[in-house]
Amino acid sequence: MKILVAYAGELDVDKSVLDVAREQAKAFNATLYIASSMERVTEKERTELDKVENRLAQVKATMAAEGIACETHILVRGLTPGEDIVEFAKDRQVDEIIIGIEKKSKVGKLFFGSNAQYVILESNCPVLCVK
Repeated sequence: MKILVAYAGELDVDKSVLDVAREQAKAFNATLYIASSMERVTEKERTELDKVENRLAQVKATMAAEGIACETHILVRGLTPGEDIVEFAKDRQVDEIIIGIEKKSKVGKLFFGSNAQYVILESNCPVLCVK
């Protein structure tokens, strides 16, 4: 089984997402694909990219120490995070996507959109949402 974990690295929900992913991976002997999406990387955003790389390296080491097969990926394809996750899932033919959701007001979703909503509606596989 292949499980894709959408990981931002700086959200409060990220720890919960990784905990659920760890449980799922152990239960189903799955490989985890932990992916962070960035629309673009300019010189200004290079520092943020370095932070994401470090966070992903720590996550990969933690999963490896627990005997969980894990790959980490930084997606920089000019797509929104929701689009990136859905496309990556299709490319890798994953069996499940795990995403974190933040509590937002209806007005907030109207103005800013929702990457989680996009993933839920457009994914070809089941999506597990963690709050």
